[in-house]
Amino acid sequence: MTDRHPLLQPEWIAPERTALVLIDMQVDFGASDGEMAKRGADVKPAQAAVVKAEALAEAARGAGVSVLFVRLLNHPGDENRIAREAKARHCKDDPDLCVEGTHGAEFIGPQPMPGEAVISKTQFSAFARTGLAEQLHAQTVDTLVLAGLTTECCVASSAWDAFERDFHIFIASDACAAYEDSLHDEALRALKMSGAILGTSAEFAQAWKNSK
Repeated sequence: MTDRHPLLQPEWIAPERTALVLIDMQVDFGASDGEMAKRGADVKPAQAAVVKAEALAEAARGAGVSVLFVRLLNHPGDENRIAREAKARHCKDDPDLCVEGTHGAEFIGPQPMPGEAVISKTQFSAFARTGLAEQLHAQTVDTLVLAGLTTECCVASSAWDAFERDFHIFIASDACAAYEDSLHDEALRALKMSGAILGTSAEFAQAWKNSK
Protein backbone atom coordinates (compact mmCIF):
# COMPACT_ATOMS: atom_id res chain seq x y z
CA MET A 1 0.00 0.00 0.00
CA THR A 2 1.36 3.39 -0.90
CA ASP A 3 1.90 5.91 1.90
CA ARG A 4 1.67 8.84 -0.48
CA HIS A 5 -1.30 10.86 -1.56
CA PRO A 6 -0.84 12.58 -4.92
CA LEU A 7 -3.14 15.49 -4.08
CA LEU A 8 -1.51 16.79 -0.88
CA GLN A 9 -1.61 20.56 -1.20
CA PRO A 10 0.09 23.08 1.15
CA GLU A 11 -3.07 25.14 1.57
CA TRP A 12 -4.93 22.11 2.93
CA ILE A 13 -2.63 22.01 5.95
CA ALA A 14 -1.95 25.74 6.22
CA PRO A 15 -0.45 26.56 9.64
CA GLU A 16 -3.26 28.88 10.69
CA ARG A 17 -5.87 26.12 10.41
CA THR A 18 -3.85 23.04 11.36
CA ALA A 19 -2.69 21.22 14.48
CA LEU A 20 -0.25 18.34 14.70
CA VAL A 21 -1.60 15.84 17.23
CA LEU A 22 0.94 13.37 18.63
CA ILE A 23 -0.87 10.44 20.24
CA ASP A 24 0.39 8.15 23.00
CA MET A 25 4.10 8.27 22.22
CA GLN A 26 4.91 6.91 25.66
CA VAL A 27 7.41 4.54 27.24
CA ASP A 28 4.97 1.67 27.78
CA PHE A 29 3.94 1.67 24.11
CA GLY A 30 7.25 2.18 22.36
CA ALA A 31 10.36 1.96 24.53
CA SER A 32 12.49 -1.14 24.93
CA ASP A 33 11.90 -1.05 28.69
CA GLY A 34 8.17 -0.38 28.36
CA GLU A 35 5.33 -2.71 29.25
CA MET A 36 4.45 -3.73 25.68
CA ALA A 37 8.05 -4.75 25.02
CA LYS A 38 7.98 -6.78 28.25
CA ARG A 39 4.88 -8.54 26.93
CA GLY A 40 6.79 -9.55 23.81
CA ALA A 41 5.56 -6.95 21.35
CA ASP A 42 7.90 -5.88 18.57
CA VAL A 43 8.47 -2.21 19.39
CA LYS A 44 10.98 -1.54 16.61
CA PRO A 45 8.31 -0.12 14.25
CA ALA A 46 7.11 2.13 17.06
CA GLN A 47 10.64 3.37 17.68
CA ALA A 48 11.10 4.11 13.98
CA ALA A 49 7.84 6.07 14.00
CA VAL A 50 9.00 8.06 17.01
CA VAL A 51 12.09 9.20 15.09
CA LYS A 52 9.89 10.37 12.21
CA ALA A 53 7.59 12.13 14.68
CA GLU A 54 10.49 14.11 16.09
CA ALA A 55 11.28 15.49 12.64
CA LEU A 56 7.58 16.09 11.99
CA ALA A 57 7.19 18.09 15.21
CA GLU A 58 10.26 20.16 14.38
CA ALA A 59 8.87 20.94 10.93
CA ALA A 60 5.48 21.86 12.37
CA ARG A 61 6.99 24.21 14.92
CA GLY A 62 9.15 25.82 12.27
CA ALA A 63 6.06 26.57 10.20
CA GLY A 64 4.01 27.86 13.11
CA VAL A 65 1.71 24.82 13.27
CA SER A 66 0.28 24.10 16.73
CA VAL A 67 1.68 20.90 18.26
CA LEU A 68 -0.43 18.99 20.81
CA PHE A 69 0.54 15.99 22.86
CA VAL A 70 -2.00 13.35 23.86
CA ARG A 71 -1.21 10.75 26.49
CA LEU A 72 -2.94 7.81 28.10
CA LEU A 73 -2.99 7.97 31.90
CA ASN A 74 -4.36 5.03 33.82
CA HIS A 75 -5.40 5.14 37.47
CA PRO A 76 -5.60 1.56 38.81
CA GLY A 77 -8.51 1.14 41.17
CA ASP A 78 -10.35 4.17 39.83
CA GLU A 79 -11.65 2.56 36.63
CA ASN A 80 -15.34 2.72 35.94
CA ARG A 81 -17.52 -0.38 36.11
CA ILE A 82 -17.35 -1.04 32.36
CA ALA A 83 -13.55 -0.96 32.30
CA ARG A 84 -13.32 -3.31 35.29
CA GLU A 85 -15.78 -5.77 33.77
CA ALA A 86 -14.04 -5.70 30.39
CA LYS A 87 -10.69 -6.48 32.00
CA ALA A 88 -12.22 -9.36 33.97
CA ARG A 89 -13.94 -10.81 30.90
CA HIS A 90 -10.67 -10.94 29.00
CA CYS A 91 -8.90 -12.44 32.02
CA LYS A 92 -6.20 -9.83 31.76
CA ASP A 93 -3.82 -9.71 34.68
CA ASP A 94 -1.01 -7.81 32.96
CA PRO A 95 0.15 -4.61 34.66
CA ASP A 96 -1.75 -1.52 33.60
CA LEU A 97 -0.22 0.59 30.85
CA CYS A 98 0.86 4.19 31.36
CA VAL A 99 -0.05 4.49 35.03
CA GLU A 100 0.05 8.12 36.09
CA GLY A 101 3.30 9.03 37.83
CA THR A 102 5.27 6.05 36.52
CA HIS A 103 8.12 5.85 34.03
CA GLY A 104 5.83 3.99 31.64
CA ALA A 105 3.62 7.04 31.24
CA GLU A 106 6.45 9.36 30.19
CA PHE A 107 6.75 10.63 26.64
CA ILE A 108 9.30 9.21 24.22
CA GLY A 109 10.52 11.01 21.12
CA PRO A 110 9.22 14.56 20.76
CA GLN A 111 8.71 16.33 24.07
CA PRO A 112 6.24 19.12 24.83
CA MET A 113 7.67 22.61 24.57
CA PRO A 114 6.55 25.46 26.83
CA GLY A 115 3.07 26.55 25.84
CA GLU A 116 2.18 23.35 23.97
CA ALA A 117 -0.95 21.59 25.16
CA VAL A 118 -0.78 18.18 26.83
CA ILE A 119 -4.09 16.30 26.79
CA SER A 120 -4.59 13.36 29.16
CA LYS A 121 -7.13 10.66 28.36
CA THR A 122 -8.38 7.36 29.73
CA GLN A 123 -10.04 6.07 26.54
CA PHE A 124 -8.72 5.21 23.08
CA SER A 125 -9.76 8.42 21.36
CA ALA A 126 -7.99 11.70 22.01
CA PHE A 127 -11.45 13.30 21.96
CA ALA A 128 -13.24 11.08 24.48
CA ARG A 129 -14.13 13.22 27.51
CA THR A 130 -11.13 15.51 27.00
CA GLY A 131 -12.68 18.68 25.56
CA LEU A 132 -10.03 18.65 22.84
CA ALA A 133 -12.44 19.17 19.95
CA GLU A 134 -13.96 22.23 21.57
CA GLN A 135 -10.52 23.62 22.37
CA LEU A 136 -9.38 23.25 18.77
CA HIS A 137 -12.54 24.67 17.24
CA ALA A 138 -12.26 27.69 19.56
CA GLN A 139 -8.82 28.28 18.03
CA THR A 140 -10.34 28.01 14.51
CA VAL A 141 -8.40 24.79 13.87
CA ASP A 142 -10.29 22.54 11.48
CA THR A 143 -7.46 20.36 10.17
CA LEU A 144 -5.49 17.70 12.04
CA VAL A 145 -2.30 15.86 11.18
CA LEU A 146 -2.18 12.74 13.33
CA ALA A 147 0.80 10.65 14.35
CA GLY A 148 1.40 8.25 17.21
CA LEU A 149 0.93 4.81 18.70
CA THR A 150 -0.64 2.58 17.77
CA THR A 151 -2.05 2.99 14.29
CA GLU A 152 -4.97 0.58 14.55
CA CYS A 153 -5.93 1.55 18.08
CA CYS A 154 -5.61 5.07 19.47
CA VAL A 155 -4.58 6.78 16.22
CA ALA A 156 -7.44 5.20 14.28
CA SER A 157 -9.91 5.76 17.11
CA SER A 158 -8.94 9.42 17.30
CA ALA A 159 -9.24 9.79 13.52
CA TRP A 160 -12.72 8.26 13.35
CA ASP A 161 -13.83 10.40 16.28
CA ALA A 162 -12.38 13.55 14.71
CA PHE A 163 -14.28 12.92 11.46
CA GLU A 164 -17.49 13.01 13.47
CA ARG A 165 -16.44 16.30 15.07
CA ASP A 166 -15.93 18.17 11.79
CA PHE A 167 -12.19 18.01 11.25
CA HIS A 168 -10.19 17.33 8.10
CA ILE A 169 -7.94 14.36 8.84
CA PHE A 170 -4.41 13.82 7.62
CA ILE A 171 -2.15 11.04 8.86
CA ALA A 172 1.63 10.93 8.85
CA SER A 173 1.89 7.31 7.85
CA ASP A 174 5.54 6.81 8.78
CA ALA A 175 5.16 8.61 12.13
CA CYS A 176 2.66 6.09 13.44
CA ALA A 177 3.07 2.35 13.88
CA ALA A 178 1.52 -0.89 15.07
CA TYR A 179 3.13 -4.00 16.50
CA GLU A 180 2.22 -5.87 13.31
CA ASP A 181 2.73 -4.43 9.84
CA SER A 182 -0.58 -5.81 8.62
CA LEU A 183 -2.50 -3.95 11.34
CA HIS A 184 -0.75 -0.71 10.45
CA ASP A 185 -1.38 -1.11 6.72
CA GLU A 186 -5.02 -2.13 7.00
CA ALA A 187 -5.87 0.61 9.49
CA LEU A 188 -4.42 3.23 7.16
CA ARG A 189 -6.18 1.67 4.19
CA ALA A 190 -9.54 1.85 5.93
CA LEU A 191 -9.01 5.45 6.98
CA LYS A 192 -7.87 6.47 3.51
CA MET A 193 -10.96 4.86 1.97
CA SER A 194 -13.11 6.95 4.32
CA GLY A 195 -11.47 10.27 3.53
CA ALA A 196 -8.25 10.57 5.49
CA ILE A 197 -5.31 11.85 3.47
CA LEU A 198 -2.01 10.08 4.03
CA GLY A 199 1.47 11.46 3.63
CA THR A 200 4.96 10.85 4.90
CA SER A 201 6.54 13.08 7.50
CA ALA A 202 8.84 14.48 4.81
CA GLU A 203 5.86 15.34 2.59
CA PHE A 204 4.14 17.23 5.39
CA ALA A 205 7.37 19.06 6.20
CA GLN A 206 7.76 20.08 2.56
CA ALA A 207 4.15 21.23 2.33
CA TRP A 208 4.58 23.39 5.42
CA LYS A 209 7.78 24.79 4.00
CA ASN A 210 5.96 25.66 0.77
CA SER A 211 3.17 27.37 2.72
CA LYS A 212 5.49 30.09 4.01
